[in-house]
Amino acid sequence: MALKVLTALDSARTQYYHFKAIIIAGMGLFTDAYDLFCIPPIMKLIGRIYYRSPTGNANKLYEVPQAITSAMVVTALLGTVIGQLVFGRLGDLIGRRKVYGFALMTMVLSSFGCGHSICASRTCVLLSLGFFRFLLGVGIGGDYPLSATIMSEFANRTTRGAFIAGVFSMQGFGILASSTVTMIVCSIFNRAYGENSDNNTPHDADLAWRIILMIGAVPAGLTYYWRMMMPETARYTALVERNIPQAAKDMGKVLDISASQIAEEFSTYSPNTPPSNYSLFSKTFIHGHGLDLFACSISWFLVDIVFYSSNLFQSQIYKRYLSDKHDVSAFQEAFEVARIQAIIAICSTIPGYFATMYFIDRIGRVKIQIMGFFFMAISLLAMGIPYYSYWNNNTNVGFMFLYGLTFFFSNFGPNTTTFIVPAELFPARFRTTCHGISGAIGKLGAIIGSIGFIWASHSKKDGYSDEGIGMTASLILLAGVCIVGMITTYFFTRETMGRSLEENENISINEGPQNEVVGGRV
Repeated sequence: MALKVLTALDSARTQYYHFKAIIIAGMGLFTDAYDLFCIPPIMKLIGRIYYRSPTGNANKLYEVPQAITSAMVVTALLGTVIGQLVFGRLGDLIGRRKVYGFALMTMVLSSFGCGHSICASRTCVLLSLGFFRFLLGVGIGGDYPLSATIMSEFANRTTRGAFIAGVFSMQGFGILASSTVTMIVCSIFNRAYGENSDNNTPHDADLAWRIILMIGAVPAGLTYYWRMMMPETARYTALVERNIPQAAKDMGKVLDISASQIAEEFSTYSPNTPPSNYSLFSKTFIHGHGLDLFACSISWFLVDIVFYSSNLFQSQIYKRYLSDKHDVSAFQEAFEVARIQAIIAICSTIPGYFATMYFIDRIGRVKIQIMGFFFMAISLLAMGIPYYSYWNNNTNVGFMFLYGLTFFFSNFGPNTTTFIVPAELFPARFRTTCHGISGAIGKLGAIIGSIGFIWASHSKKDGYSDEGIGMTASLILLAGVCIVGMITTYFFTRETMGRSLEENENISINEGPQNEVVGGRV
């Protein structure tokens, strides 16, 4: 018989605490996006400070080598992989709440550490920055499975998708915040120094990028108290710790649910009822949830290849819309990069998150994910096929529109749904673990996208000395990745719209999880 405390949670009306939980849980995602998108303008400042005397091509003056930029991205991503696996497992073993605050503090302290990167020499600064970015990635990785699972376990079944999407949408505001903070800090420094600085790069530019990084820790730090005040989720307490009275008590602290809805549970539920005894990666688990884990992991892997390869196009956009680096100060150059990122966030990224929030509990996860992959593929093909014949010399509004579409349909599509679905498909005692595994495999795709495709896109046509397959082939290949994502989503991803999380607890050896829906088909 279904536990009444969880049945009441599934049918609870939308309340104030749901929205409060979105903000509290979303601050980790906010910090993630802030950190990722403040790196491009910060690398402009670091290039001005530490790369003033290139040994080779004069056009590389003030530019951080691609290998260094890639290393900064990869160190954070490797930390994220470790954080998702470790914190994801801990979230199931000792509880979501007990490790939630630790993940947040890891992010906060690491963000401050990035800003306090020791020494003033180039090598020392970059090594310490890389080290703290790795730790930051660990904290961010730990936050992914915990935030998604906590929100899914607090939500009711009819609006669960929108609430988890709301948590993930905090990434959009993190992007906007990082761009806004960068523009404000650079404007203040630029006004203070004007044009009377050595080579348009004053010594205090070294302070500016540190301030930008450290400010990103403030919003997350402010939510630490409320995270510690959150009770353990009722689903974890009831289904994993098997303490029904405590689950009801905790739920009553945050949600306005009548005691009569759950009072009967105390007399009808036997605490000695044995839980399902299969273990992670056992034959029973593989039979019942192995395909779900594969579907979540491969979809996340594929979308992150495309999402993190967006750096392929940034150089083209910067070349068209940025002033010549020799004609502007370091602060003006960083300001212009941040401004472009803010425009893209406002026009495409944030609307994509909001579209998902509105439609996900109306048309479902599978349809949104397939649609997103499809339109991302179309946009990439439209940029890739005529790249050298047209776009390479005409990076105009049309190119910006296509570039924006890839972000819109990534967020109104697989970038958001791959965060949501793993929090809905697995039993409570494996939920954060499986979400962490899915996310970790996704971040391996991100490493491929941020390194492999950047190097593969090199061509002598673009002025590179090393020869790759070029931009046209790279963009067409990325479109192919999206098409593979469509296919795997259709055949392997189960629809979870309107489905109770407790259905994941019931596994029949012969039939697998109840009410299985694959590719939108029963």
